[in-house]
Amino acid sequence: MNVLDQARAVGDAVLYEGYLLYPYRASAGKNKVRWQWGVLMPPSYASADIGEHASARVECLLEPLAHTILHVKLRFLQAQARLVHNGGRFVDTATVDGVEYTTWDEAVERELDFVLPLAELPADTPFSVPGGEEREDVGEGCALVRRTQALSGVLSVRLDALDGPFGGARVRLDLYNTTASRTDGTREQALHHALVAAHLVLGVDTGHFLSMLDPPEWAKPAVEACRQERLWPVLIGDTARSRAILASPIILYDDPAIAAESQGDLFDGTEIDEILTLRTMTLTDEEKRQARATDPRAAAIVDRVDAMPPELLDRLHGTVRYLRSVTGEPEPETVTVAGVDVTAGSKVRLRPNLRGTDAQDMFLAGLTATVRNVLSDVDGVRYVAVTLDDDPAADLQVTHGRFRYFSPDEIEPLEVAE
Repeated sequence: MNVLDQARAVGDAVLYEGYLLYPYRASAGKNKVRWQWGVLMPPSYASADIGEHASARVECLLEPLAHTILHVKLRFLQAQARLVHNGGRFVDTATVDGVEYTTWDEAVERELDFVLPLAELPADTPFSVPGGEEREDVGEGCALVRRTQALSGVLSVRLDALDGPFGGARVRLDLYNTTASRTDGTREQALHHALVAAHLVLGVDTGHFLSMLDPPEWAKPAVEACRQERLWPVLIGDTARSRAILASPIILYDDPAIAAESQGDLFDGTEIDEILTLRTMTLTDEEKRQARATDPRAAAIVDRVDAMPPELLDRLHGTVRYLRSVTGEPEPETVTVAGVDVTAGSKVRLRPNLRGTDAQDMFLAGLTATVRNVLSDVDGVRYVAVTLDDDPAADLQVTHGRFRYFSPDEIEPLEVAE
C-alpha cells in the first residue's frame, strides 16, 4: 500500500467516525446527536460559545526542492436528507415487499483536488458542491426522496520560509465554510450546510514533510510555533520524513494504519472492532430490523456480524504487536535486571511496587513466575508479561494470551548474574 492509499484508508475511518453510533438505530439516543468530528458549520450558525466553528487550520513543516508542487485533497461528507414518501405524503417509515425504509440523514462522500505549485503561493482557492433532489421509487407507490443543499468554501494556502540556516518552510492551510444559510435553524438543520468530518491529505512530488511529533532538533522551535485549529498533521509512511501528511480532526500518531484484523467498516473508527461487533451481536431481532431500515451501511454491519464465523471474531481479540526484524519475523525482546538478561522463559520472583500498581498485587509479592514475553509500549517503556508458577490455569492463560504485567523494577531474576 502506498502512502496516499494508506492516507485514504485512515481518512475513511476518520470520515465516518460517528456516522453510525451503536446501536445503529434511528431511534437510539446517540444517533440523534451525530457528526461531532471535523464539522465546519456555515458562518451563520458557527459560534465559539456553542463550540461550533466555520473554519479549520493546519500548519506543518516542509523541506521543499526546486519546483515542488503541493497536492491537496479535501475530503468531507455532505449531509443528505432521505425522506420516505408514501401515500402522497412524507412519513417516518414504510414497508415495501418486507423491506422497511426509515426517514434518515445519509451522507455523500466528497473529494476535491487542488494542485498548488509552491512558487504560486499564497493562494486562495474557492470551491463549491451543488445541491439537488433525487427520487428513487421502491414500489407500491413508495419512494425515497434525497435532498442535498449547495455548499461553498475556500481553501487558503501560504508558504513561509523558516528562520535560521537550516532551510525549510512552514505550510499553512486554512479551510473555510462560506455557505450561506439561515441563522435561526437547529444544529440538525445546520448540518445540511456543513462540511462534515472534513480533513486534508497533503502530498508533494519532491521534497518531504517533517514529523510534528518527533521533529529533528533544529526544527523543534518551528514546530512549537505552529498553530493547529481543529486539524492535526501526522506523517503517512516514514515516521521521520514523508511526502504525505494526513491533517485529521482526530489526534493521531505518525504513520497511522488500519488494523489488519478489521473485517470491515464499523463507522466508529476510534473504537475497538471486537467491542462493537459484540455489541451488535446483542441487538434483538427487532433492533436489527430497525438498524437495517436506516441505511445500507448500517444494514451491511448487521449482516456482516450475523454471518461472522467464530474464527474471524477470534482474530479481533487480544492481538499484541511485536517489534519485527527486517525479515518480518518476531524478535524476542530482552530486558536486563540486576545484571541478568530476562526474556521469555526466564524465572523471576515478583516484587510489586505497591505505590504505583494494582492494590491486589500485594498478594503476589514473593511468588515465583515465568516470563512469557517482554513488551514495549509506544513510548519504548518495557514491561514483562508473566504467569504464576503455582497457578493451575497458567497453561490456559498462555493459550489465550492473558498475562500479568510488571515493570522491570518489580521483578527479581532467579538466575544469578555471572
